[in-house]
Amino acid sequence: MSNSIAIASGKGGVGKTTIAVNLSLTLTQMGTKVSLIDADFGLANAHILLGINPKKTIRDLLKNGLSIEEIIETGPSGLKFISGGNGLIDILNIEKNSKFQLIRSLDPIQKTTDTLMVDIPAGASENSMTFASAVDKLVIVLVSEPTSFMDAYTFIKTAKLDHNIHNFSIVVNMTENEKEAAATFTKFRNIVNKFLDANLTFLGGIPRSKKVQNAIIKKTPIVLDKNAELERVAFQRISINIIKAGENKHNGIRFFSNGHS
Repeated sequence: MSNSIAIASGKGGVGKTTIAVNLSLTLTQMGTKVSLIDADFGLANAHILLGINPKKTIRDLLKNGLSIEEIIETGPSGLKFISGGNGLIDILNIEKNSKFQLIRSLDPIQKTTDTLMVDIPAGASENSMTFASAVDKLVIVLVSEPTSFMDAYTFIKTAKLDHNIHNFSIVVNMTENEKEAAATFTKFRNIVNKFLDANLTFLGGIPRSKKVQNAIIKKTPIVLDKNAELERVAFQRISINIIKAGENKHNGIRFFSNGHS
């Protein structure tokens, strides 16, 4: 059965898209058929990290009537990729009906996709929440600093109170080691649980690394670097943990709705 995962963050600049790209590729390398959609419409940059120059984007589906099959690209390791487009002002704030149209438009690729990875816009905007509410699993990326904690908490509060989302999986980025990542998660979970009845699960940490920074500059995902063993192991650990993470079973429009009862 196909499943869907959204990669979210309370604020920009915490490495959300880098994690979405590398997590998608790691799952692909593990034998999972993954389709990655960059849902940060008009400001998308996942294609840059993948080293892809997409011929078609979400705009061609929403504005020009192309099908999802016509805009899909094939990336590294056989990853299927759908670009959100960059510098496209006319789709920055698409209407709710267009977002629902997009969600439904992915149904034809359900049979050829094990996991749909959705890189959603940073912050607790309407765009973000529409897609966060349409997936099975929600992953939030944060770093160990007060502004990231505050914005991630705001995201969770909005998702929980306004959209009835209960289960949140956490990735801590830019850490010195896994022990520090776990401590950061525990600190953040304690803050959240003081005010909200939400279920937070720790997926793992991604090390602060010059190799990751260089990979971004080179437009080559870090998990494709055979010399980046520490980073590849971190993404493998998160990939395994996300399979076991709790799902959000709620009503409303969903990605791959045919896979849900």
